[in-house]
Amino acid sequence: MEAHRTADQLLLVPNSALESLPFIFPRELKALHAASFRTVGDVLRVIPRRYENRCVSPPLSTLTNGENVCLQLRIYSAAWRISYKRYYEMSAGDAEDPQGPRVLLRWFNMPYVAKLLAVGMHISVYGKLRSVSEKWVICNPDFEVLDDHELTGLRLAAASLGDSSPPGSLPAPQFIHTGRIVPIYKSLPNISARTFRSLVYRLLSALDRHAAWEDYDPAPSYPMSTALCDLHFPADEATAHKARMRLALSECFTRQFAVAWRRRQSSAAPGRITATTDYYCRELLSALPFPLTSAQQRCISEIRADMARATPMHRLLQGDVGSGKTLVALCAMLMCVESGMTAALLAPTQILAEQHYRNFRRLLRHTDVRISLRTSDKIDDSHFAANDSRISADPSPRIIIGTHALLYEKNRPQNLGLAVIDEQHKFGVTQRQSFIHSGTNPDVLVMTATPIPRTLTLTLYADLEVSVIGELPPGRGQIVTALRNPRHMKRIIAFLQTEIAAGRQVYIVSPLIEQSESSERSSATRELARWREILPEFSIGLLHGKLNAEEKEKAMADFASGDIQILICTTVVEVGVDVANATVMLINNADSFGLSQLHQLRGRIGRGSHKSYCILLSDVKPDDPAREKLNILCNTTNGFEIAEHDFRLRGPGDVLGTAQSGLADVRFPEWLSDVRLIHRATRIANSILDSDPTLSNPEHAALSRRMQNAQRQM
Repeated sequence: MEAHRTADQLLLVPNSALESLPFIFPRELKALHAASFRTVGDVLRVIPRRYENRCVSPPLSTLTNGENVCLQLRIYSAAWRISYKRYYEMSAGDAEDPQGPRVLLRWFNMPYVAKLLAVGMHISVYGKLRSVSEKWVICNPDFEVLDDHELTGLRLAAASLGDSSPPGSLPAPQFIHTGRIVPIYKSLPNISARTFRSLVYRLLSALDRHAAWEDYDPAPSYPMSTALCDLHFPADEATAHKARMRLALSECFTRQFAVAWRRRQSSAAPGRITATTDYYCRELLSALPFPLTSAQQRCISEIRADMARATPMHRLLQGDVGSGKTLVALCAMLMCVESGMTAALLAPTQILAEQHYRNFRRLLRHTDVRISLRTSDKIDDSHFAANDSRISADPSPRIIIGTHALLYEKNRPQNLGLAVIDEQHKFGVTQRQSFIHSGTNPDVLVMTATPIPRTLTLTLYADLEVSVIGELPPGRGQIVTALRNPRHMKRIIAFLQTEIAAGRQVYIVSPLIEQSESSERSSATRELARWREILPEFSIGLLHGKLNAEEKEKAMADFASGDIQILICTTVVEVGVDVANATVMLINNADSFGLSQLHQLRGRIGRGSHKSYCILLSDVKPDDPAREKLNILCNTTNGFEIAEHDFRLRGPGDVLGTAQSGLADVRFPEWLSDVRLIHRATRIANSILDSDPTLSNPEHAALSRRMQNAQRQM
């Protein structure tokens, strides 16, 4: 829709093209197009990075040196000066007190100011006040002319500073850059901050307040156009916060509606009953040397109830590291197999896929269930099943474990009844969908050992039922976590020697594979040479992501068997490494890791009955913000508590990864930590779908088009 005119004003709507606006100069339009701004809506949806309080300051007599001030002054004299460089200087003071204190306004490298401002003008200036030779001085202040009769001069000033001339029908744009709470935007190439701020003001001034901005308005009492005015030019901080929360509600509603729509669509889709009997499952559990925890039993019951219905299951299985999620998933896979279908597990790394494969084969060695491993390497089944002709020769395995290789057509499971996604946040949205769509509406079980804050669960996984394993199996050893400075290394070495002499094993984790000239953080390759020199009497191995599959498998096999006593590694061991005899983990440069990642790494120890120790090595100072996360890790082993802290410290994008979690386009992250706002958006979405499940009502036409477009893109 193009801009349209009324008798007295240019009215703009969100889709008005910028090139149709008479007050945008060609050079500005070129810069805006280069920044991907095409419409009025594109510009007004830009969020201020921050605000500067440029409200009018108290009298000069109360101000201090070095303070940022906004002063309304009368210009009493002006002249060019020369010191170490030429500058234009004006002497200005209170308009009502010509004999009162003065402020010297100096502009360096801005010769055009002499043509814009003149003696007698009433101006508003903003800048840093400094005392120079017992005189108040402000260098290169931002300014605006306040006199209404100076509007013509103001237009000239704006044009010379790179601003567009305001249309004659609009009021003089006073108090845009000074005298108020001023928005500060991200810098754009070839367009000044002042120019962009003025443009936003003029677009808001000409905006049609009745124009539709959204597919559906979740807060009609606070229109979007009003919220945008309050966002860009708020009267105070409270108004800016209110506007952000209004816009956050719109963003949250858009996401929650899509989630609610998907949930209803999937529940209405025809599925298959994938749990009829549980003979294999009961046989597995009876052979285990330990009982399941009550949480595991409850989760299995919840999953079985879903699989026994003729609608596709969509369930999230959450559990802390070591809580036994994989065993619960295996029970579900066995029920699927017993119902005559294939079950497949997608793992994010080859190490994790291989470990699942080995564990499943060990647990199912007394059954006739055929298992296959499919990775990008060509060793696959022949490597692990060289001595098992039954498995290596079978063309139709019933349980398939793989990595991203399962996403390719040639490796996709046939007759897929259950899709299990392990550490699902490590896969992109399209990858997850590609795997799920390998079958015809299969049951879906997604697992994560990274506890997810409650608000993110309500947001990202609102279309999933959630099962939580909130307890660890009995008999697990206590984990003690301690923060140590590198200068304590002698004592640390002595402690490692004691533990290894007692028959235990050690992880030493570094953030880098190889040393970098641009980083002082430790590398695994350098640590290998260093520790072989420090502890030559022990067997030390190396594991990192650049090793080939055979080298990785040998390192892990040697460590699991005890042939390697110290494993130097990177975060490749974050998931999928289970060695009960490993009781010590030393993490170099611990402050460089995220809190949840440190918790995941720590989860590699304490998997047996022995007491375990996690040593966080860092020289971070007590007042460094990174120290807080290390202290948190030392004080708790509760993964859900750690997840909440991590969310508070780093935000959702860093916690889950913006690309993987689908959070890349979040512009107002406030709602991701506001349970009440999420519930409000969800209630609005569900009320729409309850009253109009097919979105056939005219007021829901835009919502319907958006959902149909999203469905076509899946």
